[in-house]
Amino acid sequence: MAYEGNGTISIPRKREIQHYHGDEARVIFVISALLIIVAQSTGADLPLSTIGAVVSAAVLVIAAGVTNPAKPWIHWFNALLSFAGTLLFGTSAIEHYRLGVSLFDPSFTYLETLALLSLIALYFTTRTIRGIVQRASPKTWVSSVHVVPEFPYQSVRQVEDERRAGGTT
Repeated sequence: MAYEGNGTISIPRKREIQHYHGDEARVIFVISALLIIVAQSTGADLPLSTIGAVVSAAVLVIAAGVTNPAKPWIHWFNALLSFAGTLLFGTSAIEHYRLGVSLFDPSFTYLETLALLSLIALYFTTRTIRGIVQRASPKTWVSSVHVVPEFPYQSVRQVEDERRAGGTT
């Protein structure tokens, strides 16, 4: 938290870690999981069996729950899930459209929505991975504060606190 000149405490910025978009990916995964379950239960023509839809939704929710900035492997897994969703739902949506299915057909709408959500999640996970790679580089700077390469997930606040306490960062 930042202290104002008059002794009050201001609310910290939402994102203390540059290029971390795990929160956005988490929300998209949960929405996608809900949409898969609703689409499957209403009889939409998804490219998944019933068990495949339920397992996919559960995997998305578990990935969303595990996502955090201190675990770089989950962001790679999230990117893989997003890529698979984009490929699966995107190709199915395009096939439905080419077969002449109405744009207002519920199956097409579900497929298109899932494809777009997966694509957006892929963007956010890629941005997060980019940030992880940048933070791991020894030449990384966050604002004007040096992030120690051995601790790439250290928050800016921790670095500033250590600097004020006479630390080496």
